[in-house]
Amino acid sequence: MEDVLILKDYKTVPDIVHEYSPSLKFGHIPLVIDNGSYQCRVGWSIHDEPHLIFKNLIARPRKDRCKKDAEPPVTPPIQIGNDIINIEAVRFQLKTQFDKNVVTHFEVQELVCDYIFSHLGIDNEGSVPHPVVMTEAFVTPNYSRQLMSELLFEGYGVPAVSYGVDSIFSMYRNDIGDTALIVNMGYHTIHIIPVIRGKVIEEHARRINLGGSEIICYMHKLLQLKYPVHVNAITMSRIEEILQEHSTIALDYQEEIRKWANPDYYEANVKRIQLPFVQPASSSGLTAEQQKERKKEMARRLLEINARKREERLAEDEEQLNQLLALQDLIEEGDTEEFNEAIKSFEIKNYGDLQRQISNLNMRIEKNKQRIATAANAEEPPEPRPTGRWQAPSDPEAFQIWLNDTRAKYREVLVRREARRARRAAMVKRRTAAAAERMRAISRLAAAGDDFGYRDSDWDVYKSISREADSDSEADGERLVELEEALREHEPAQPSHHQHQLHLAIEPYRAPELIFQPSMMGNLEAGLAECMEYVFKHFSPEDQLLLANNVFLTGGCSQFPGLKERLEKELLEMRPFQSTHKVVMAQNPSLDAWYGARDFAGSNEFDNWCITKEDYYEMGGEYLKEHHASNRYYKSPAPIIDNTLAPAGDANVIKEEIVVDC
Repeated sequence: MEDVLILKDYKTVPDIVHEYSPSLKFGHIPLVIDNGSYQCRVGWSIHDEPHLIFKNLIARPRKDRCKKDAEPPVTPPIQIGNDIINIEAVRFQLKTQFDKNVVTHFEVQELVCDYIFSHLGIDNEGSVPHPVVMTEAFVTPNYSRQLMSELLFEGYGVPAVSYGVDSIFSMYRNDIGDTALIVNMGYHTIHIIPVIRGKVIEEHARRINLGGSEIICYMHKLLQLKYPVHVNAITMSRIEEILQEHSTIALDYQEEIRKWANPDYYEANVKRIQLPFVQPASSSGLTAEQQKERKKEMARRLLEINARKREERLAEDEEQLNQLLALQDLIEEGDTEEFNEAIKSFEIKNYGDLQRQISNLNMRIEKNKQRIATAANAEEPPEPRPTGRWQAPSDPEAFQIWLNDTRAKYREVLVRREARRARRAAMVKRRTAAAAERMRAISRLAAAGDDFGYRDSDWDVYKSISREADSDSEADGERLVELEEALREHEPAQPSHHQHQLHLAIEPYRAPELIFQPSMMGNLEAGLAECMEYVFKHFSPEDQLLLANNVFLTGGCSQFPGLKERLEKELLEMRPFQSTHKVVMAQNPSLDAWYGARDFAGSNEFDNWCITKEDYYEMGGEYLKEHHASNRYYKSPAPIIDNTLAPAGDANVIKEEIVVDC
């Protein structure tokens, strides 16, 4: 019995509105928002877990024109996060506030903030009286931070804000020391961030514009191309589920491909995913023989209908031909006036047009007669074709043995044909063993003289060196056709559910391989291992050793099985001989950034790292106070006023001041 995996098709549950207790309302409790490009996680700094976890998406469903007057509206005009119950129904109306991993669409961000504060139960009129810890992308542009501060301070009236990098929060949450090479694998990007003795080295960090969204899209294309019949059933949500539950990163990708090329390995390891399908209505209890007879009867009736239509068409054409021949007789008898009157009813212009129509009718009548004769000959029962050894036995046990034997013979002929084609391809190449053996045989024959071909044994030698002798033989071709016909006729039909299955073979390894080989999807950037090696080269050997001994993996995409082992293998290949290395996984790659920000908000020095509203008005929206997990603050340069484009004044022109008396 084969194991078939069933898709769970997870449905989101709408978030509840949480209680806004007096201890929260009057306790000046910081609010922690991990604003990720895939999921947003929100909670209070005094609680162990976030209250809200939802996808950072909004949808504006199209209005239902048939229900314009419905009161209240059937669907809300805007759906956010977990309120989007069926995400595939509004896939093309989805919007996000992110461009890659940087917030750029602040009208969407404002809607998301409304959703956050309303579902936390904050009911203060016109303001949110809580300090906010907000995560942001590594080296976020000042312009993006300025608009975020403007939204929080002026839109929601928050008293203070502190910004931090999610991956650095995650590093300090896992307590792995103050020196590490952070590999943050997000939904849109991968960041490689070196941290040495608590200092982030921004100038040597690298970003790869690839993440979970690209892996999902790539897997989606692979399966839709493999199963074009099930394009509508292979949705992005199901691909996401397949990636999360069944994908693995190969330790050696090329070796994995070679394994899956073996049919026996394929059958033993392929994963079968059952797609939803509607069971067809059961037929009228007819056996296979009865259904076959019924099809033959329907085919016979169709032939009779076609034959009757041909005879009717033939009779009509013959009648029309007789009328046109009568018109021709009129012109031959010299009765021109009567001929001119008669052709008006036949839409004939002149005598030449009449001749053409007569010729066309004669040709059409002849073709119809030939078709009728051919159909009559086809109705005669053909002579029974000798089935010989391909005749299936009637006994069920003997039939199964015969069917297995036929399958084995079919595979044997296929393997023999592929071996011949491989040998023929090897003959064409110069530096192969087959080509070298052929040249040795030819050289021996050249030394033997001109009597080659007089002996029967010479034919075997000729076949060993001839390329044409390796071509597919006619006997094998005919046998292959016979075996295919026998299997097609007698092999039992697959059940309906088998036709709605996805066979996952190399695809669960191929899609995550993009992390190391982005060129597979046409991305010209370097892979993760190459970028890490490039980052190492910018440091001294001592610092390289410190970084290599603390490679820290975090982010949602770091949860692929096999990633840690693959990175250890890549580090072994890129690092010097006998040097040490170590890869550390985050305890909870998806939530550790929120946990780290929560611990930061609960620390005693939190107030010193916050930007107050006074700081915002004095220093500008792009300002942030630096701390151990923040970005570096670089003030934006003042705009350069270019006066070179202004028209040059003429020295000879006398400028007069015009005074207007009001």
